Amino acid sequence: MMMNEAITKKIEEAAIVAVLVVDDAADAVPLAKALLRGGVDVIELTLRTPAAFDALSKIKAETPEITAGIGTILTPEQVKDAKGRGAAFGVAPGYNPAVLDAAKKFALPYAPGVSTASEIEAAYGKGCRTLKLFPIESLGGLSYLKNVNAPYAHLGIRYIPLGGVGIGNLKAYLENEAVLAVGGSWLAPRKLINEKAWDRISKNCEEAIGIVREVRGK
Repeated sequence: MMMNEAITKKIEEAAIVAVLVVDDAADAVPLAKALLRGGVDVIELTLRTPAAFDALSKIKAETPEITAGIGTILTPEQVKDAKGRGAAFGVAPGYNPAVLDAAKKFALPYAPGVSTASEIEAAYGKGCRTLKLFPIESLGGLSYLKNVNAPYAHLGIRYIPLGGVGIGNLKAYLENEAVLAVGGSWLAPRKLINEKAWDRISKNCEEAIGIVREVRGK
């Protein structure tokens, strides 16, 4: 299932998706509040730790202003769990037809990860119009995005580039009309979360949102 219209609009308006690795679910709500103070309200909780789903539940219960998705979805079972726990959307690092089919089955708004023209075509053929482009800087950065998207620009595909995007190149990515939003872990790195450095996380977000406003007038 591709991202539905409401989620796509929300992600585009946010322009930034905070990618989070949470080790302790007790940190979830203070983290969410720190992000909100900085102006960031769309997040991807990665399934890299056992705490991810519990963190999702806490954030949904106590900070409903946050649009919380689940990332690093690698199996159909994780799709089912993400839907069952109330994730607003799902994201994967790669293109896995079994995961995409599960997203359709369980009606989870979903963006597969792509890194090649063949994967873009495969995802488009399955009905996806929002794609995670990963790992963008290792692939060649913004020039790669422009080149790989050139044959498909008329199709209306939009990308969420992730992997090496940061405060230094955020503006350039947001200026590309094929970019729906950018994803990044620099807003709230795992180290800062574990240190409970909420003020630093809020400041990172404020700096990024300042660039979003400059480019997109948020």
